[in-house]
Amino acid sequence: MIGLAQAILSINPKASVVIEDENIKKITWHDGTTPIAEADILAKQKELQTAYDNVKYQRDRAEAYPSIADQLDDLYHNGIDGWKKTIKAVKDKYPKG
Repeated sequence: MIGLAQAILSINPKASVVIEDENIKKITWHDGTTPIAEADILAKQKELQTAYDNVKYQRDRAEAYPSIADQLDDLYHNGIDGWKKTIKAVKDKYPKG
C-alpha cells in the first residue's frame, strides 16, 4: 500500500511532515512546508498505487527468475534454447497486464 508520506513526497520532495496513524486528517506540516490539499494527496496516492499495481508482474517475475549464476549454468548445459525455455516459463506464468 502506498502511504500518505510517499504521496506527499512525490508531490513535494522537500516536504517536512508528520502523519499520525496514516490519517489524512492528522498531518502536521513542518519547516515552512506549504500544505498540500487532501484531495491532491489522495489523488497522488491513488495514482502511485495504480502504477505500482500495474507492474506486479515485473516483481513476480524478478522473484521467480533463476539467479544469474543459475541462468549461466543453464546456458552452459542446455544452450540458448534451453535458457529461453526456462525464461519463457516464468514470462508465461506472470504475463504482462
